[in-house]
Amino acid sequence: MALAVGVNLLHLVPRETGGGELYARRLLPALLNEVDPPELTLFAARETAASLRAEPWIREVRIEEMRVDSRNRVSRVLAEQTLLPLAARRNRIDLLHNVFTTAPALPGVPQVTTILDVIYKRYPETHRGVLAWGMHALVPLAAHRSRRILTLSEASKADLIRFLGLPPDRIDVTYLGPGLPDNVTPTPEDNLRRRLRLGDEPIVLTVSAKRPHKNLERLISAVGTLDTPAKLIVPGYATPFEETLRAHAERVARGRVVFTGWVDSQTLEGLYRAATCLAFPSLAEGFGLPVLEAMRRGLPVACSDAASLPELAGDAALYFNATETDAIRVALERLLVDSNLRERLSAVGREQAKKFTWEATACATLQSYERALSARS
Repeated sequence: MALAVGVNLLHLVPRETGGGELYARRLLPALLNEVDPPELTLFAARETAASLRAEPWIREVRIEEMRVDSRNRVSRVLAEQTLLPLAARRNRIDLLHNVFTTAPALPGVPQVTTILDVIYKRYPETHRGVLAWGMHALVPLAAHRSRRILTLSEASKADLIRFLGLPPDRIDVTYLGPGLPDNVTPTPEDNLRRRLRLGDEPIVLTVSAKRPHKNLERLISAVGTLDTPAKLIVPGYATPFEETLRAHAERVARGRVVFTGWVDSQTLEGLYRAATCLAFPSLAEGFGLPVLEAMRRGLPVACSDAASLPELAGDAALYFNATETDAIRVALERLLVDSNLRERLSAVGREQAKKFTWEATACATLQSYERALSARS
């Protein structure tokens, strides 16, 4: 009999959950493609369930819609702590997988939780108000009420040990595969340049949430001092920090930075293909999906030497000290002017990217499920 797994998607808000949303949407079909796949029941808010029904694999799973406002964090947390355990027992699942860092305190069934990162510990300013309080209260609770913890890199595992006091043998590292599907048709470059008013200058792409630990302020300052003309493209959903970044860009890099807002997969694919390089100056990172996306397309990467990024990129990136604006500038300048360096990083990046697949992620996840079920509660 197949393992019955419930998947907690209460915190999946379409278009607003960044890398966490990509993780959930790519992991689920990968699990279903395993030789002995689990039977999946997805617990999601109504709006999220509606978006999931467009997925080609949706007929292979069950969806239980929860009465929760998907855009209200307090509502989601309350549902997670009260309605979700009841739904888990009602659906007679063997195990609950929480994929967005928090979990029920009393799940009523064995559970594993993916803790994407503990950046809120390293950079408290990234989260504010109720969100900050919630992270500090709920993440340790999830960590200690779950039989196994999954995380996305050895660097993130080290943070869980350091900040949450978890024993290493309860943590499983499950690297990710690529975020965008292989069959996305890119928006043509001339279309993008015309729509975004980019002219014919080289494109520096950064796919980063607009939050303090992503270090976009230093990146913008670096772009403002480049000797080589280039446009920095900053796609992504709005955050409370965006207005400050826009004002900073106007002061130090006027005309060189383009904020696009959220973009669809076709536009993002087109940007990856049109760019000269990817800049990723993050100070803290659980994995770093944009770096993997760039490498698999042969797009040269300049990135921080912090956290999980050297673990992910290996020899396929030009690293810099992300706390030094001039170091970021020098790295970008090198990639913009040195075609031989770009060609080398492009070739090495394609090979490095082959090491990361969703098949491997799904296999490691199923192994974690088995360890959870064989562990004592």
